Amino acid sequence: MKKTMFFLLISCSLFASTLYMSYSSNVGRLNPLLATDTTSSEISGWIFDSLLKYDKNGQIVPQIAKSYRFLDGVTLEVTLRDDVHWTDGVKLTAKDAVFTYEFAKNPKVFTPYVENFRKVESVKAKGDYTVVVKYKEPYFKALETWLMPLIPQHILGNEKEPMTSKFNFAPLGSGSYELKKLEQGSDIEFAANKRYFDGEPKISNIKYKFLPDSSSSFLMLKTGALDVGSLTPMQLKLQTDKAFFSKFQIVESPGNNYTYLGFNLKREKFKDPKVRLAISKAIDRQELIDLLFFGHATIATGPFLKGSYAFNPSVKAPKRELAEAKRLLAEAGYGAKNPLVFEISTNSNNQIRMLAAEVIQKQLKEAGIIVKIRAMEWQAFLNTVVDPRNFETVLMGWSMPLSPDAYSIWHSAQIEKKAGFNFVSYKNARVDELIEKAEKSVDRKALAAYYQEIYKLITEDNPYIFLYTPNSITAVSKKIKNIEPSIIGIMHNQIKWEKME
Repeated sequence: MKKTMFFLLISCSLFASTLYMSYSSNVGRLNPLLATDTTSSEISGWIFDSLLKYDKNGQIVPQIAKSYRFLDGVTLEVTLRDDVHWTDGVKLTAKDAVFTYEFAKNPKVFTPYVENFRKVESVKAKGDYTVVVKYKEPYFKALETWLMPLIPQHILGNEKEPMTSKFNFAPLGSGSYELKKLEQGSDIEFAANKRYFDGEPKISNIKYKFLPDSSSSFLMLKTGALDVGSLTPMQLKLQTDKAFFSKFQIVESPGNNYTYLGFNLKREKFKDPKVRLAISKAIDRQELIDLLFFGHATIATGPFLKGSYAFNPSVKAPKRELAEAKRLLAEAGYGAKNPLVFEISTNSNNQIRMLAAEVIQKQLKEAGIIVKIRAMEWQAFLNTVVDPRNFETVLMGWSMPLSPDAYSIWHSAQIEKKAGFNFVSYKNARVDELIEKAEKSVDRKALAAYYQEIYKLITEDNPYIFLYTPNSITAVSKKIKNIEPSIIGIMHNQIKWEKME
């Protein structure tokens, strides 16, 4: 009897493990079609799955789907697995995919994700496990549309007030974990979905601790109270020691955002491409990286994510050429007696960006360029500088999705759009043409070719000076096994993680 109890205790310690993480802001709605903030999206991500997903290489592959095919240029047929269940035991079917689309289009539902379906004409179920999607025209993001998590028709189908439904805070999904406890400003707890179609996760529980202060999160990570946490370059360089590295492995990879200096191309001085190129050649991007990130960043060469189909590897990282910068400025009519003078506008609540502005100011002074810096709070910056185009240059950043949509930022039709993203007023007829061709392409090779040419043309035009992409730095407890870094981060194979106590 004693032996049996001993082995039972050993089994529990091996298999009933908990992954400890943290979150820093209150959770909003957890219905994935209504989760718009970062925390809510992360939490709902454990609960819900999609027809399709990104694999570790950033390629779109089936998840709830078993397979998919295009019947023609505008018709997508998706066959679902027949072994997927909601956590209440009800089978997930094609009706749930149709309902997810109808929910997003419901006039009582207010969600930005309805834009994901803007090119969809109809979604219909063909039997229990086949969905047929008809698009209004050939659409390059036809597959990306179905990265949207599915929600249960049998729970929400008769909901009269979807925005205030209890489901939004006590959701039921088909994902690898199910929500067990949610208290605002306190712990959030999940338990492994034992009937998960891809196999029950090896870590039985996940517990998020509420830590609104980043320094508290770092301290708890150092004590081992958290298993996973992000680090700043300064924390990694100056605030960790041998004891920390004995407990944690560091997973570092290029991040998914870049910082840039953008020109207002309606200002006369920046209409001259020689001026933009001179400024680019006068900036030492590597020095920015060394000073601001202790080397934990890479030089940004263009607008799309490295490793994605849109990235163009032939575009090389620019190096500083101060003499060439001065020559170009002279050709453009600027020199010691008539220096180029302009203002950099940025947001004051981003300390790294403020420091970057000061370093750029110093670097450009060496080329004879006089730079002034204007900084203000983020919302004021957007409302009084960016949206009304009241700037000479802006120091800002963009995130880079795996499947970019160049239209909103780079197509000239967006220049005059109120609060639009092409606020630098970039216009290139060939880029417009390529964006329009890409939007109607369902051939992934052709799409990649279009986007890589867009990448090259934009970098040659210099509407932005692409500066740097900070690395993503994550500390993971050495108790966690089977970590597999990838272009989409480390969580893609979390169900295979094991925690050795």
